[in-house]
Amino acid sequence: MTPAAPHPGRARRRLGLAARYGTLLLMLGPIVWQFLTSIRGRTENVYDGVLPTQPTLDNYVRVAESFPLLQYVGNTLVVAVLAITSNLLFAAMGGYALSRAAWKGRQVVFTVLVATLMFPFESVMISMFLTVREMGLVDTLIGVWLPGAVSVLNIMIMRAAFLAVPQEVEEAAVLDGAGEWTRFTRVFVPSAKGALAVVCITSFMGAWDDFLWPLLVLTDSDHYTLQLGLKTLAGATTVNDQRLIAAGAMAALLPMMLLFFALQRFFFKGVGEGAVKL
Repeated sequence: MTPAAPHPGRARRRLGLAARYGTLLLMLGPIVWQFLTSIRGRTENVYDGVLPTQPTLDNYVRVAESFPLLQYVGNTLVVAVLAITSNLLFAAMGGYALSRAAWKGRQVVFTVLVATLMFPFESVMISMFLTVREMGLVDTLIGVWLPGAVSVLNIMIMRAAFLAVPQEVEEAAVLDGAGEWTRFTRVFVPSAKGALAVVCITSFMGAWDDFLWPLLVLTDSDHYTLQLGLKTLAGATTVNDQRLIAAGAMAALLPMMLLFFALQRFFFKGVGEGAVKL
């Protein structure tokens, strides 16, 4: 008796599952390798095998002792919190204005904002630096934060989220006597929790990972952000150790992972779900 051939649908599901796990492995592979490198002992060869034979957390202690890690983390947190706050506020307000308010020139403004997405940061970097210098904000954390106070991409995300709110919900709020600000804060913002989570995560990642702009603006090492601090760690001849560099990279990655896991239940929510519950 010959065995039955596998069902085509089952074979496709297995192939899709294998592809997903393969993609996940490719994405997590470098992170896992960095972590394993960061816990290798001092006498171990970094490239000798995959698993460390003398695992230790001493490298993280050495990183904190090699340069002012907590100070750089604090500076970066200040910039990141400012970026998250300003992007949540201004992106939501800009997205609402472009999605609902009927005012003359709205389409022109929308077109101009979309057009700015085609220009890379490097093309406007010099003019931004000159502007910040004229404002007297060079070598300050405010100067690091200001260019990222609001992102056009975040405005587009919030606009799309507000456009998905059913018209009937807004009309019901108008019939109940809700004004413009009340509709914005009580109807539209609660219905866009998923989009707000995306804005929060992208704003934090942009501020936390930024290297080029702080490198241009900051000169005093007391004002360095974490990425600049890691540059000094990697370039110092006394600590030119792959274990320490890997430990510093993992320390920089941890806050982003924690933020994503904290907001993941909002991250994948549809914007219409909140509106239906109102």
